[in-house]
Amino acid sequence: MKIRFWGTRGSIPCSLTATEVRAKIIAALQGAKDLNLDQDDKILAYVDSLDFQTQGSFGGHTSCVQVKTAQKEHIIFDMGSGARPLAGSILAEQGKQTAQTYHIFMSHLHWDHIMGFPFFTPVYLPGNHIFIHSCHDEAEFAFRRQMASPSFPVDFSDLEAKVEFCWHPPGEVVQIGDVEVYAKKQLHSGDSYGWRLSYQGKSLVYSTDSEHKIEDIAEREAFTEFFKAADVVIFDAMYSLTDAISVKADWGHSSNILGIELCHAAAAKQLVLFHHEPVHNDAKIAKILQQSQDYARLYSEDNQLIIHSAYDGLEIEL
Repeated sequence: MKIRFWGTRGSIPCSLTATEVRAKIIAALQGAKDLNLDQDDKILAYVDSLDFQTQGSFGGHTSCVQVKTAQKEHIIFDMGSGARPLAGSILAEQGKQTAQTYHIFMSHLHWDHIMGFPFFTPVYLPGNHIFIHSCHDEAEFAFRRQMASPSFPVDFSDLEAKVEFCWHPPGEVVQIGDVEVYAKKQLHSGDSYGWRLSYQGKSLVYSTDSEHKIEDIAEREAFTEFFKAADVVIFDAMYSLTDAISVKADWGHSSNILGIELCHAAAAKQLVLFHHEPVHNDAKIAKILQQSQDYARLYSEDNQLIIHSAYDGLEIEL
């Protein structure tokens, strides 16, 4: 099983500014002042030695995560703006002629999580069958409304693929060949649902747009069980702990610290910080990752938890 991240931001897509790109170039050149980079291989080696926030970027697309298995069916979590480059990758691999089946699992229906659907090329190709799995009975309405005039030039009714909306109550297992997926309700405006996927002895939890109240012991125990022994937990870490419990309490998001504590309690193996605050630049996100790794070491002497910060293009293989 391979997990690939196509969109990792929260609330709204964001892009690198000219000022931020300039700062990266300056930082890279400053580090090269005393180096003799007179050959391409030396240049490449130097670039590879730079820290991630200087040589790359965490990206700016909103939530979209692909899960690849040995099965033919495509499995995707959320349709944020990352769905557009995902579509390009799928078509580059498989072309436009072969009919494909897609299973899309929605956390919720806020715009940043559905905005990529009108740009997801497979929906325009006849022969494709697209299942949209959701615990919201308004899912079809939300998807159709964003493509209605005057908001979008192509109406939902003009799509060439067969699109089928599947409603599931939390806890009901969705079976896709050898893949099992089920949902858990989360605290978020309009309700959000985390999904747990199991395949060939490996497990993934996709839990974004979820607020966790420190004082709610029963809720904490329920999520510990939901995350239990997961190989990977993708976790909403949009805010700092201070913000999450004070000025942004009841905003429906969580923090890196709570993600670490829940994953430790659940004996999860890997934590992926996700749904990054759009105002945070690459340096800020990298700093949060470092602080998270430091806290995890302090939190547990025998720390086994591997922590990543999600970025557009990150791949995790299980």
